[in-house]
Amino acid sequence: MGLKIFKYKKVVSTNNVAITKIKQGYKSGIIISETQTNGRGQYGKKWISNKGNLFLSMFFTINKKTKISNLVKSNLKSIKKILSKYVKLKISIKIPNDIMINKKKICGILNETLFYDNLKFIIVGIGINISNSPNFKDYPTTNLNEITNKKINKIELLKRIIKIFEKEIK
Repeated sequence: MGLKIFKYKKVVSTNNVAITKIKQGYKSGIIISETQTNGRGQYGKKWISNKGNLFLSMFFTINKKTKISNLVKSNLKSIKKILSKYVKLKISIKIPNDIMINKKKICGILNETLFYDNLKFIIVGIGINISNSPNFKDYPTTNLNEITNKKINKIELLKRIIKIFEKEIK
């Protein structure tokens, strides 16, 4: 399928850019940014977007009858599978949209739907802590470099994500 990639240095939110691209007529694509000034999480929460981590949103059309809950589960499982290539520790899914390692959040996924031009779109926003972790008093976080004691290649990780999602979209 070959999703078109849009790269940015800084955006407000990769999901917001995806919405803009849809309204510009794109049917699918991937938004990647080095930083977000106002990344969004589940239930209106803010996603802290420290430079060095991975922030992306994929968007594509789906059948109007597709159950979003099934897509959410599938997206979480796909990212968990990719992270398992890097980490030998137990990786768990915390419903509705977090991936945890050692009870610390390493990834959040924000799935949004949009009806536009008589089509139904899914936007899958993914944030993965690679090189640093936001500091929250409410819950612990971690990052891939810390867990693996290696410097994880962000481009390699991104390519794995794109590959698995392009396969699933087909």
